Amino acid sequence: MSLGRKLGVITGEIYEKILMDQIKEGGPVPNHIGIITDGNRRYAREQGIDPNIGHVKGKDKLEEVLEWSMEIGTKIITVYAFSTENFDREPEEVEFLFNLINDSLKNLMRDKRVTNNKIRVKVIGKINILPEKLVRTINELENFTNSYENFRLNIAVGYGGREEIMDAIRKIASDYKEGRISMEDIGQDKFREYLYDGTVPDPELILRTSGEERISNFLLWQSAYSELYFSDVFWPALKKIDFLRAIRAYQLRQRRFGK
Repeated sequence: MSLGRKLGVITGEIYEKILMDQIKEGGPVPNHIGIITDGNRRYAREQGIDPNIGHVKGKDKLEEVLEWSMEIGTKIITVYAFSTENFDREPEEVEFLFNLINDSLKNLMRDKRVTNNKIRVKVIGKINILPEKLVRTINELENFTNSYENFRLNIAVGYGGREEIMDAIRKIASDYKEGRISMEDIGQDKFREYLYDGTVPDPELILRTSGEERISNFLLWQSAYSELYFSDVFWPALKKIDFLRAIRAYQLRQRRFGK
């Protein structure tokens, strides 16, 4: 390693420690972070590697981010892994992604970090349109972690925010028609119960990588008052210092909730 690179690493480590100290002393951290993991394919093109390898590195990055999140005290992560729009990609890529997600979920059941940290995992989205073997793995993993409550990991697969809202409306309409709820019952709290996971609070922070500045149909109902942070780096290239910058930026904002 060259001298310049060594100095760069040392400087980065010092800045990372400063940020971590500021975060610890700077007030509340987000309890729930939503993450739009954008840029796997562009990262792969930039590195001159197969796009599928970019997706693998993106999966590895999520494991790192979970550790960073637990380190700062965040309790819930919702990650956008596969959107309803992603079904329009080339069939070979879609198949690869489903196999990668399936293998990753199976590995979580063998990962000691899941059991040691009591991480409850739930997959949110239109589960009924996913491949059967993936649905079986999802059910196994959710049953395996169902009693864990120290940390929550929600993985959005086959997910779209508009679709989630429409599905909730259909369920409410059905329950109203069958007499299970009355018109007076229907309010924001009741509506939340019909979302894919109505048991978690709204995300205080939504982080998106790759420089794109939009929500892209992610947690549309839940993100009404979320703080948004956009990072220029591609998801697989996200460093701990980039993550800490997002957390520190959140702490420095004043959340007014329209007041």
